[in-house]
Amino acid sequence: MTRPALTARVVPYLPLGLFAALGAVLAYVWKLPCRTGGWNNSIQTYANFCYTDIYPLYFDRQLATQNPYFANVPFDKQVEYPVVLGEVMQVIAWVARWLAPPLGPGLAAQEKAAAAQAVHFYDITVILLGICLVVGVLLMAAVAGPTRRWDALWYAVAPAVILAAYVNWDLVAGALSMGFLLAWARGRQVAAGVLLGLAIATKFYPLMFVGALFLLTLRTWKWRPFLISMAAAVATWLVVNVPFMLLAWDGWRRFYVFSQERGIDWGSPWLFFERKGWPILGTMDPSLLGMISLALLCLGIAVLTMVAPRRPRLAQICFLALAAFMMTNKVWSPQFVLWLVPFAVLARPNWKPLALWQAAEVWYFFAIWLYLLYQDETTRHLGIGDDVYFTAVWGRVITILIMMAFVVRDILRPDKDVVRQAGVDDQAGGVFDRAPDRFSLA
Repeated sequence: MTRPALTARVVPYLPLGLFAALGAVLAYVWKLPCRTGGWNNSIQTYANFCYTDIYPLYFDRQLATQNPYFANVPFDKQVEYPVVLGEVMQVIAWVARWLAPPLGPGLAAQEKAAAAQAVHFYDITVILLGICLVVGVLLMAAVAGPTRRWDALWYAVAPAVILAAYVNWDLVAGALSMGFLLAWARGRQVAAGVLLGLAIATKFYPLMFVGALFLLTLRTWKWRPFLISMAAAVATWLVVNVPFMLLAWDGWRRFYVFSQERGIDWGSPWLFFERKGWPILGTMDPSLLGMISLALLCLGIAVLTMVAPRRPRLAQICFLALAAFMMTNKVWSPQFVLWLVPFAVLARPNWKPLALWQAAEVWYFFAIWLYLLYQDETTRHLGIGDDVYFTAVWGRVITILIMMAFVVRDILRPDKDVVRQAGVDDQAGGVFDRAPDRFSLA
């Protein structure tokens, strides 16, 4: 490729990269009140809305002294994340220990050195996550195509993205998910499978994209690309997981045991039903309720895919499946917004419902920390009670349901789809793009 041609391809993405870098910096600035010492005080952390899992887990999961999955710690202190994320944490912990001052004599010196290590761990993690945000935004812009490249601006500087960017390590999975989508869009099935396998080994939610691919494969009968990608995904997942399964079984299975045994937690609509004492919805096993409700929603998405007059776009089905997974989960943390933003925008880039949803996510971000302040008798006067908190919980649910309703309408009435109005069929569809129907109930 000649230099002018390369420049012509790269230059349109530079402004988006700069906006994404700005979003990453703003997210770091937001956490500054805690970085200067507030993380050691939960009241100050919640009151300044700057909580993160990154700093406390450095100590609580013994990253300062031991390796994830192999650590000689109680089972409930093992790292509760899939292996790619655990090893990312491990590498950063090594670098943090190398950069921090050596341990001096005396308890005070050791505590000071440990605190310095934790701050280095946070800073290096933030650099990585900021890079992942920039990469994710650029990949999303490439997926959206030249007609809708600027839609990726939502992922770069959306208010909820800035607030939640560094609560956890979710942006790593976000970059891998966008890489999977771009590879599939470009017809690189092996690369798509490898990136999907890595994404699932980082966070569990990308597993929902397998169902989206399957449904569109069923409608178009493009089985070979699908099977190639699935084989690559399974092989990749096994390559990164099997060594830990064999050498550190207890540490490896911690994520899966934790996910299964975890009770209803913050953000989940099931928490509302439980607190209000609703029959069945508030008394049944939340894991069973979640699986049943998710299965019903996925069945509805499958029927919708098969009866639509025109094959839905891949981003539309990914969004619906991921939204269903989030709403039926036992926990709905503030950072889960990072999962959904790029797929919501690719599914339906209409600013009004997106802005409404962002407002609900911002309200929830503040509400959860105020609600946690309310749980302590000494800080109750600073917080909010159940009824106000649950307005934030249901605000997220309702605004996502509104977006889902618009996507369903676009699928049933393709002429309403703003993406397809520009003459595009399926910019992320890869082999599905402009493919004729081979199996449909329309």
